[in-house]
Amino acid sequence: MNHFGLLSLLLAAPAALGFSILSPVVTMKTAVTTSTSTFTTSLGAAAAAADGDDEYSIADQVARFENAKATNDERYLDISSVYNGGDLSGKRVLVTGGNRGLGLEIAKELVAIGATAIVLCRSSSPELEALVGQWNVYSGVDVADDEAVKKAAKAVKNDGGEIDVVINNAGYFYEPYESILEDSLNFDEELKQINICALGPLRVNAALVQAKALAKDAKLIIITSQAGSCEWRTTQNKDKGGDYGHHMSRAACNMAGVLQAEELRSKGYCVVLLHPGFNRTEMTAKYKDIWDKEGAVEPKEGAKRVLHETIKANMESTGKFINCEDGKLIPW
Repeated sequence: MNHFGLLSLLLAAPAALGFSILSPVVTMKTAVTTSTSTFTTSLGAAAAAADGDDEYSIADQVARFENAKATNDERYLDISSVYNGGDLSGKRVLVTGGNRGLGLEIAKELVAIGATAIVLCRSSSPELEALVGQWNVYSGVDVADDEAVKKAAKAVKNDGGEIDVVINNAGYFYEPYESILEDSLNFDEELKQINICALGPLRVNAALVQAKALAKDAKLIIITSQAGSCEWRTTQNKDKGGDYGHHMSRAACNMAGVLQAEELRSKGYCVVLLHPGFNRTEMTAKYKDIWDKEGAVEPKEGAKRVLHETIKANMESTGKFINCEDGKLIPW
């Protein structure tokens, strides 16, 4: 008997006796429809459940949104029903890419709840400087520029003291569709996305650690994307693939985040990876025809989702990949 047959027998035997060794949240497929991939996924889910009863978000965006409506999931449908930003009041929070889109809305919400928002960005604006204060804006900082990031990290520490929370929000999304069959791959753009979205947070976090700019028990938040889940590609990109740079950059970002979580554990810094949810921003405008169908929200609501999970982040959740829509895990 091969290993697969033996393992199947071991799993089937308890059921024949009237009980199950699997967590109640995991359901096995019937024998006639179980494929090797389904079997493997079920075992993975069972192991995760046994390890910590972690719940995973639904891969299909439409199904996820419809499920939230069907179950009247207030946390998903109205983040204000659970969000309270009070725990960040009085904290110094650094936001990269905080000059527009989701980043700007995060900065606005931070100010509203009494936190000090410090923004690292490539270009500033009168609106931003009026919002957070001229001296809390460090413009001309590209997260793909080693020296600019190091200089900014030192300046932030010298100008105002240690940082309690870092929200790595800066990102880049190449809009044209990438495909092998359509001969539309752009390798330079793929490398650019990896440089900004994966190496960017690593540069920023490393520079702040080296500059001793982080407070004790600082939180390092990395805004990534569900696009970085390899497992979910077989659902969200089924039979079509595509957008190679976008997905690779986020997967690389996730790997870097997990490694940071392990290395910085001894320093007491938690590193948490957040999918911010589907937001109606300039970056996602290429998908505006499905905003309503897939439950995209305004950036103001997306900002509260991010800050809600930021407040919850701790050493228990360090290294985890969390969907801000429902607070559940996303598989790697």
